[in-house]
Amino acid sequence: MGAVQQGTVPMSLSDYQPWTVADFFSWQQDQEERYELVGGFPKLQPFRRMGHNLIVTNVLTSLVDLLRKTPFRPFSANIGVETFPGQIRRPDAGVDCGAFDPDGYLAAEPVVVFEVLSPSTRDFDRLRKVEEYKGVSSMRHIVVVEPEGPQVLVWSREEQGEWSVEIITGLEASLPLPALAIDLPMAELYDRLDVSD
Repeated sequence: MGAVQQGTVPMSLSDYQPWTVADFFSWQQDQEERYELVGGFPKLQPFRRMGHNLIVTNVLTSLVDLLRKTPFRPFSANIGVETFPGQIRRPDAGVDCGAFDPDGYLAAEPVVVFEVLSPSTRDFDRLRKVEEYKGVSSMRHIVVVEPEGPQVLVWSREEQGEWSVEIITGLEASLPLPALAIDLPMAELYDRLDVSD
């Protein structure tokens, strides 16, 4: 992994080499925490609150129900998305339509990703991560979920390749995901959470 070998001491920061994706996943297998690969080096993911976790669980439960018997497979943050060569992000949830590898660690062809905002990463998730996800050729929808109230931002890739953004609010609304041919009810995303319209 990189240029640092066991038993050697690097002379300077330039002696550290960015990790390959293979290096990263080989190392990640033995870690108790979850990491992303950012700029060639592992970055620890922050711990999340119960409200955040409940929304992620609601998203995955709804996706599993709606996508059963389709070619689309929901995935959790255990699976990575390579946003560009050597950069691995772990969205809170997503949907893959590529070839299934039971021993793999990466979504083959991610078409939708979900990021639930957290206080420590909200601006980064809404700006930098969204731009990275837009660069994934198979990506069709990027959904950013506000945990404090029934509101989501959804970016969708148009047929010409341009991205448009829509704000969806209210528990009576639905989140349209035409690439999957489904609508995700907002009430299901926020099920068992005390949020107001």
